[in-house]
Amino acid sequence: MRLARREDNPEVEGSFALTPLPVSLHPQRFWVNALYWRPGGPVFLYIGGESALSKYDVLWGHHVEMARKYGALVVALEHRFYGASLNPDGLEDHNLRFLTSQQALADFLPFRDFITQKYKLTLNNTWICFGGSYPGNLAAWFRLKYPHLVFAAVASSAPVRAQLDFTGYDKVVAASLVNPVVGGSRECLEAVAEAFFAVESLVHAGQLARLAKDFHSCQALQGMDDSVFLLSNLADYFMGAVQYDGEGASEWGSVASVCAVMTNASIGSAYQRLITVNSVSGLLYLNSSLVATLRSTQVLESSMMRQWLFQTCTEFGYYQTCEDSSCPFSRLLTLANELRICSAVYNVSASSVREAVTFTNDYYGADHPKASRVLFVNGDIDPWHVLSVLQNQTRSERAILISGTAHCADMLASTPSDPLPLVQAREQISAQVGQWLELARRVPQGL
Repeated sequence: MRLARREDNPEVEGSFALTPLPVSLHPQRFWVNALYWRPGGPVFLYIGGESALSKYDVLWGHHVEMARKYGALVVALEHRFYGASLNPDGLEDHNLRFLTSQQALADFLPFRDFITQKYKLTLNNTWICFGGSYPGNLAAWFRLKYPHLVFAAVASSAPVRAQLDFTGYDKVVAASLVNPVVGGSRECLEAVAEAFFAVESLVHAGQLARLAKDFHSCQALQGMDDSVFLLSNLADYFMGAVQYDGEGASEWGSVASVCAVMTNASIGSAYQRLITVNSVSGLLYLNSSLVATLRSTQVLESSMMRQWLFQTCTEFGYYQTCEDSSCPFSRLLTLANELRICSAVYNVSASSVREAVTFTNDYYGADHPKASRVLFVNGDIDPWHVLSVLQNQTRSERAILISGTAHCADMLASTPSDPLPLVQAREQISAQVGQWLELARRVPQGL
């Protein structure tokens, strides 16, 4: 284990060895920020997900602002198999069987014991967990499955209902592209649909060389797999602009910016405008085969696609298909193609994927988990909100839906330019955390 700390640097970074399976699993990274911690103060657990964590996850964000307010110790644990918490042989098929949400939840147990011993915590140190997106699921599920270990949870943008064919994602995208409140318009949506129809027509006509040239592919497009990969990547620009509207987490940053290009007639046809949108990210990197790329077991700290796709095939589905008439993208983005990838890459059959999605919902309760002291927070621009909990279930299983905000917006650090609904939502979240902490002082821990 490596630990390092300086008085002017509030974070502790370390690696934590898990038990017991698999024996070869790489230690998980964690970070600690004790700058605001007061004796007897709470512990705020920031949960990692399908990407690497960093020290900034204990130094920045609304949970850190609340830690300052409530005197909390902030800890963050990287998810097994992601970031540096991945063994050199971790992407081999025989190891991926240990990559599950249930195993990830179990990892919190020894980590909680480790932090408790390291910082000499007692029952008076109340644990509250925070997570966004898939980690939002884990936050809610940690409270659901281990209520004696975590007192409460804030689950932001958490798609707790697994869904095989997630047609609702692109319905929200289409609605946002036409929504003037976020910079969309009917002209924008129509131009997007026209552009994708043009690309799909060229695919059917076999003009893959032209598509590779127009969209700057590093290699030649070969067959339907590469064509679908191209269409999926082009759709991602618009999905990202909607999902992370105004948050700067996508190439285009906002619906308004991408629609400004798609409605600019001076650029040329809708197809030419789509080429302009693509040019922002530069080159489209295609290996010789999409399936071969996903089968690669080469480990990099930035690796996440092989692991996350495996989790979708074995637990969640979440396939953002475009077979619904409201979808503005290509009809080639089908459920059958997604399921074929599961079979070709992991030897997971379509029926197994369907069974896995059903099991996940049965095991966790989908969007009616019946947990206690869980706050679900969503933005109505975020396409993932349709799989979350949007209305209060009980007095202690509550929901906040924020008007005009996108994916995990409430988790970001506050800024002067934040819209009023977001400011008010953060105030509600902070007040709820304060109520939980007050309740924890009055009731035995674990109840």
